[in-house]
Amino acid sequence: MLTKRIKRAVGVAAFGIVPLALPVLTAGAASGHGYTQNPMSRQALCADGTVSNCGAIQWEPQSVEGPGNFPSGGPADGNLCSGGNGRFSELDEPRNGNWPATDVSAGQDLQFRWELTAAHSTESFRYFITKDSYDPSRPLTRDQLELQPFHTEDYNGRQPDFTVTHTGQLPSDKSGKHLIFGVWEVADTSNAFYTCSDVNFG
Repeated sequence: MLTKRIKRAVGVAAFGIVPLALPVLTAGAASGHGYTQNPMSRQALCADGTVSNCGAIQWEPQSVEGPGNFPSGGPADGNLCSGGNGRFSELDEPRNGNWPATDVSAGQDLQFRWELTAAHSTESFRYFITKDSYDPSRPLTRDQLELQPFHTEDYNGRQPDFTVTHTGQLPSDKSGKHLIFGVWEVADTSNAFYTCSDVNFG
């Protein structure tokens, strides 16, 4: 575990020191890719044509990969939904808070579903949610998130199936529009995959 964390720290440092190398480091660093289809992620909405003017992400919604070990590591604030990948910057654009949102209820048991194009040794799937002060018209930053995940699925290095489902309970004290930030931490690189899912607590 210590060796792995050291590898993660070195990987995150490399992203900060050599930003021009980011596309090279992230592309293909992990053999697996994936994104959430429930609740619908921004990249899924772009891929199925619900949202237009999405750029390259509409053809490769599974590729939002960036430095891992969030929240101490990970993409820079304002670039969380794109995983810090400039090719997918449309995902960070808040669109005046008008991204389509999945209707949910406070305290609901919600089934999360990831679609993977290739399996990869996995550390965990973790889910963060925005604070009550969240402003959906601003790009997502750490100070808008509750930095303790409300649900975690530990995999301890196991490979997931190509469709991953698990159930987590949503916080019981939320109302209005929020964003769920999903993080798929792979086990043997310093990278992770990211999804942003807009939700509306009725």
